[in-house]
Order: sequence, then structure tokens, then C-alpha cells
Amino acid sequence: MRNISLLFKQFSRTVLLLAGLTALTTAANAQGDPAKGETIFKAKCTACHKIESKLVGPALGPQITSETDDAYLIKWIQNSQALVAAKNPKAVKIYNEYNQIPMTAFPELSDADVTDIIAYARAEQKKLTEGGGDKKTEAPAETGPSSLLIWGLIGVIVIAFIVILVLNKVIGTLERLLLKNKNLVIDEEPEVEGEPVDRLAGIKKLAKNKKLVFFVVLCGAIAMGSWSWVTMWNTNMHQGYQPVQPIKYSHELHAGAMKIDCQYCHSGAYKSKNASIPSLNVCMNCHKVVKTESPEIHKIYDALGYDPDKGTYDTTKAKPIQWVRIHNLPDFAYFNHSQHVVVGGVKCQQCHGPIETMSEVYQYSPLTMKWCIQCHKRTEVNFKGNAYYDKMTQVHDMIKKGQKVSAAVMGGLECSKCHY
Repeated sequence: MRNISLLFKQFSRTVLLLAGLTALTTAANAQGDPAKGETIFKAKCTACHKIESKLVGPALGPQITSETDDAYLIKWIQNSQALVAAKNPKAVKIYNEYNQIPMTAFPELSDADVTDIIAYARAEQKKLTEGGGDKKTEAPAETGPSSLLIWGLIGVIVIAFIVILVLNKVIGTLERLLLKNKNLVIDEEPEVEGEPVDRLAGIKKLAKNKKLVFFVVLCGAIAMGSWSWVTMWNTNMHQGYQPVQPIKYSHELHAGAMKIDCQYCHSGAYKSKNASIPSLNVCMNCHKVVKTESPEIHKIYDALGYDPDKGTYDTTKAKPIQWVRIHNLPDFAYFNHSQHVVVGGVKCQQCHGPIETMSEVYQYSPLTMKWCIQCHKRTEVNFKGNAYYDKMTQVHDMIKKGQKVSAAVMGGLECSKCHY
């Protein structure tokens, strides 16, 4: 019995020791803070890694979840090349799988920081696993008739009703005047069976009123003249033009919320005649990593022949994006972006409107000759430190006299400035 008791005690100690080690291991794996790890991950890791899929490096979620040796992971993240140099089998295998491209070392990260990253990666991978790895796609919202169309129909109905009331009132008044002048009494005569009824009798009576006819003809002439003038004045003017683009690019997001400078994409604005449409390579500076799951970003990938999983380009699949030009000037009008942006100091919004608030770009200004001339008349010249204006003697004389210097005085109204 004593031997059995000793064996039982030894067995109990072994079980308790294993339970304690398991608890310590669990605690060690759970001690990381996923919230802090997310912050560090976004600052240090997103350029090369994603949680759910491969980018430049492997998908961190499955990679870290499958690796149970946290001490190894900490050493690898802090300095992977030290492990490779030490011939660590795991490190050498990963190094060879990725064409012997070394991972960036992060010696500034403490063990606690790396533990937080590991906790975040495991938590995100757990969410993906529990959710089946499928991302729900929202069904497109059903849109009814356009509000502009509805209000337009309501307006037409109201106007038609008002016109009917006015015409009935005018007809009744004219009939009473005619009967009063002829000293007639309104007696309803019984219709004689078989006698034809003149349905245009009321209109014929109105047509005999010369004042009414003159008024109607005058109003028609004014309306037609106004319509013709407005139509001819707005010929070839496309203010408000907003075509549908092949990719839904939001200036409200990029220039507004993200505060990206206009000239980061439209680099030609300060050095050439045209502002230029940015190449897709400019988009890839960010979107090789950012929002890679977006269908709109995948249109860029398809146009470049880019495979986001492999990170490679296939030039045989490349094709241009068919952007639709929004701002057009006549062929005989000359406009130079660099002259206005660099020399004149004109901001983009002065011509293109509040571009940073537009989810879809449209033509904000009329871009007519009158509009340009008015801008030249009211825009004062910034002559300080500008070599172009420093050479003009006339401007120097005007400045000495304290006179106002505008673009119009500088030749901004000369035909050859825009027409050549």
C-alpha cells in the first residue's frame, strides 16, 4: 500500500508540473497586446506583409499561427539575418524560399513589441478562420428614379395647371367684355339636333382680340430670342460636364481627406503646358500595398498586367486606361499650366473649383474667353522676385508711381497671348 501511495504522489506531481508548464506557455502566448501590436504592424510591417495573403513576404497570419516557438519568432523579426548566418534550419528555409531576399531588421523593437505583433497577427488570423475566410460583399443599394427627374415632372404639372387656370380666367373675362359691348345676354340656346357644333368658337373669339394677339406674339418673340441668345452664347461651353470614368477615383478622398498635393499626381502642372494625367505607376506607389482588395484597384492591376499574389508584371497583358477628358479648350486657344502655376501663382482651385470636395470630377468653371479676361482684369501681378516682370520697364515705372498693376496691363488682353 505504501508503494502505491508513493507512486500516486509522484504521478500527481508530474500532472501538476505539466499543468503548470501548460499554463505558463498559454500565458506567455497570451501576454501580448493585440491593440498595441496592430499599431506597430501598420507602422512597420504593412509595406511587405498582409495578415491574410502573400504580399512581398509571406502572409503573417498563417505563418505566425503555425509557428509555436515565440522565442524564435522574436529573434527572426528583430534580426533575421543573424539567424540565417547562424544556419538556423527554419531561417535558412524561408530565406531560400524568397530568393534569398533578406527581411529588414528591426533591432529597435523590444521583445514586448514583437510579442504584441504576434498577438495581433494570431488574433486576426483567428477572426479569419472563424469567419470562414470569406469577406461579405454588400449588395448594391437599389436606387429609384432620380430626384431631379421627379421634381422636374412635378414642376411641369404645376406649371401646366397654372397655365390652364390663367387661360380659363382670360377666356371668361374676354367673353364678358364682348357680351357687355354688344349688350347681349347669355342665354343658353338648346342645341338643334343635327346642327354642327363649332368647337373652335372660343379660340376664334380670342383671335379677334388684337391686344391679346399682340401680347402673345410679343411674349413668343421675347422667349424665342432669349432661348436663341442663351443657346448661341453657351455653344461649346461644357460647364458642369461630368463624364463617367473607367476607374472611380475620388479627389475628395485623396486630395481632401488624405491631403495629397495635386502636383504629386499632376506633376506637369508646374513645368509644362499640360498638367498631364498621372501614369498608373504613380498609383502603384501606394496601391501596391494599400486597398489591394478593392475592385477599382484591381482595374489598375489588370491594366498593368500586375499579379498581386506573385508581385510580378506581365507586359503582354498590359493595356491603357481609357480616361475621358473633362476640361477642353478650343484648338485655337493657348493655355500654359506652368505659366499660371509657377509665374502667376494660381492655385488649382481657382480654375478647377473645390476639387478636394469632388468624389467625381466635373468642369467647375465655364472656361470661356470672357471668364479668362475677367480673371486677368482682377488678378494683380506678384512682381516681387519674378525675373520675367523685373525686365519690363513699364511695370517698374507704374510701381514707382504706386499704380495698380494687373494682368490686363501686362498684355493679358492681347489676342496673341491666347490665339496663335
